[in-house]
Amino acid sequence: MESNMDLINKLNRQHQLNSDEWGELLRCNDEKVAKYAEQVAREQAKKIFGNKIYVRGLIEISNYCKNNCFYCGIRRGNTSVERYRLTKEQILACAEEGYALGFRTFVLQGGEDAAFTDVWMCDVISQLRENFPDCAITLSLGERTRESYQAMYDAGANRYLLRHETADKYHYEKLHPEEMSFEHRMECLRILKDIGYQVGCGFMVGSPGQTIASLVKDMELITKLQPEMVGIGPFVPHHATPFAKEEQGTVRQTLYLLSLIRILKPDVLLPATTSLGTIDPRGREKGILAGANVLMPNLSPTAVRKQYELYDNKICTGDEAAECRNCLENRVKAIGYELVVDRGDAPSFQ
Repeated sequence: MESNMDLINKLNRQHQLNSDEWGELLRCNDEKVAKYAEQVAREQAKKIFGNKIYVRGLIEISNYCKNNCFYCGIRRGNTSVERYRLTKEQILACAEEGYALGFRTFVLQGGEDAAFTDVWMCDVISQLRENFPDCAITLSLGERTRESYQAMYDAGANRYLLRHETADKYHYEKLHPEEMSFEHRMECLRILKDIGYQVGCGFMVGSPGQTIASLVKDMELITKLQPEMVGIGPFVPHHATPFAKEEQGTVRQTLYLLSLIRILKPDVLLPATTSLGTIDPRGREKGILAGANVLMPNLSPTAVRKQYELYDNKICTGDEAAECRNCLENRVKAIGYELVVDRGDAPSFQ
């Protein structure tokens, strides 16, 4: 078996590894190897994106959800959540504010809320498209039908984020109730690609039951699916879920995986996520230095930010608030990067 440094070089040349090679690399716990991966990842990101960091304005449109995922704070079974839905007017106002701050991508994220019918969503999307013709519209609304995805695409949506959570069926069933299907999640990702969305997948690092074998499958899925975006962040428990007492994921493993994903797919859009910033005050800077090139500050109305609590202690003030764009800009500048006013499309879509 080749050394781990050799495997990183091979991944950098060929942008794929076999299962055994992935297993070897993912099992590695050597700080020198992680630092080398980070250096290679940073070089790859800079080669394609320079020192640009793209910002997405996140609008959390509803915390109602029909699902009961074992890890999620807005799961159906959590009766202590104060539920809310934004109106069309509120969503448009958030986007207006974001546009003035320099955001050129809006991410509408929510639970799987039956109130957001195709007709309602398409109305909102087409109004956003009309008001902000130079912006990208990203949706993150879970599993829907092909017809629904197509209608929203036709209304003007460009991108869709659907975390696969794990590419290992057995592990998927550990994280989700019986009524949810691994096969259906995979099918949704295929449909989104087929329609023409820029597609994002992703997973939690250190989620309960995650093994090296399941991480190997995650990397193989990314290789096969060729998503335009990959969102990963450490698993952080929520007190009102069955996983309340589970250990959270680590910054170290998350950074290593960010680097490996960047090397695997050099042109991927890779966020330094809120969960990384939640468990480490400098988590997002570290994420950028490990190869990430996207930040997603929150544009949601301040009054509802606390209610969209997928995990405990989620940061929702200070730099996380989109209004504090200057703070974010300064933090990024301090590590040699710049926030840009740009849609930040995947290179394959430019």
